[in-house]
Amino acid sequence: MDTIKNAGNYVSDKVQSATSGTAKETHKEVAKDSDVGVGSRLQAAGDAVSDKAKESKHDASAEVNKQAATH
Repeated sequence: MDTIKNAGNYVSDKVQSATSGTAKETHKEVAKDSDVGVGSRLQAAGDAVSDKAKESKHDASAEVNKQAATH
C-alpha cells in the first residue's frame, strides 16, 4: 500500500515541478521585457526565484518518493 502512495506522490511532485518550471520561465521572460515597468520586472524576477526553489523542492521530493516506491 505504501508503494502505491509513494508512486502517487511521485507523480504529484513531478506535475508540481513542471508547473513551477513553467511559471519560472514565464516570470523570467517578464523580468527581461524592457516594455514592462521596473516594479513589475522586479516582482517577476523575485517570483522566478521563488518558482525555481519550488521546482527544486518538488524534484527532490519526487526522487525520494520514487526511491521509496521501488524499494
